[in-house]
Amino acid sequence: MKSILILGIESSCDETATALYDSEKGLIAHNIFSQIDLHKQYGGVVPELASRDHIKKLLPLIDSLIKENRLDLTDLDAIAYTSGPGLSGALLVGSVVANGLAYSLGIPSIPVHHMEAHLLAPLLEHNQTAMPFVALLVSGGHTLLIKVEQIGDYQLIGQTLDDAAGEAFDKAAKLLGLDYPGGPAIAKLAQSGKEGIFEFPKPLTKKKDSLDFSFSGLKTSLLYKVQELESKNLLSEQTKADLAHAYEDAIVDTLIEKSRRAIQFAKVNSIVIAGGVGANTKLREKMKDLFSKKGIEVVYPSIEYCTDNAAMIALTGLYNLKEGISNDSYEINVNPRWSIDSIYNSHG
Repeated sequence: MKSILILGIESSCDETATALYDSEKGLIAHNIFSQIDLHKQYGGVVPELASRDHIKKLLPLIDSLIKENRLDLTDLDAIAYTSGPGLSGALLVGSVVANGLAYSLGIPSIPVHHMEAHLLAPLLEHNQTAMPFVALLVSGGHTLLIKVEQIGDYQLIGQTLDDAAGEAFDKAAKLLGLDYPGGPAIAKLAQSGKEGIFEFPKPLTKKKDSLDFSFSGLKTSLLYKVQELESKNLLSEQTKADLAHAYEDAIVDTLIEKSRRAIQFAKVNSIVIAGGVGANTKLREKMKDLFSKKGIEVVYPSIEYCTDNAAMIALTGLYNLKEGISNDSYEINVNPRWSIDSIYNSHG
């Protein structure tokens, strides 16, 4: 049986990425162009600038990926692209390129749910993760807890009621005068912070049955504390480090406590942590330390597969193709608010 070669395209936010995935050989290659430097001066992603940069970068990235691997576009069997959720303009760029190219080649185009791709990212390196499992998906725009019975069978059991964890890090970094993106900046500063100087609330952890998240109140607590310290001329660099240490602890401890409850609720023995915040070292170490003692398997993708990438899009596209899911009409449809628990009711 002939292997299937899929081109993956990711353009949901501020990374332009492409990948080649072979059904027999696995991941052939992938590349990512980050727009961090473009958006840094604004302290966050500017949607229109993101879309324009995707337009500039996507076709050259595809061209270099194909040529560097001594292939031709005619070698492709299908093209998978992120159809949602994400920034509408950015998603449209990927959809237009994917569907236009697929139409010209006479091959299937496959819409992929961005968060499902994050959920399956560990399979890029692990042939099999024991199912069912709980997935904690944490990124700049999403904080979700999902019970995964099997590929394609997902139950949303917890989500953020306001800010996502990554967004909370970004806003905190801005308050402390740090660079964007906020997660790595806070984590770096927190390393020189002292334990026990400050303490921030761990949102919704006192509600014993709650699996949802809320980080807006935590951000407000930091804002008030910063304003108080500034008014007393006490906001030194060491104080900022101490604040970052306590703030990171509050987010990490909240994510861990909710994950513990989700594992208990779902009656599973493994958890997958994915998404950009899944690269946080403190989260990884604390999660491993807690759950290994309880006999719970903790699975992370490598750092390069935690952030947005096209390798996970291509892999998920292969699963979709095998299930007969494709955009047969090559319509340019995107779904910026696509919920993960409605994926298989949303494909045309």
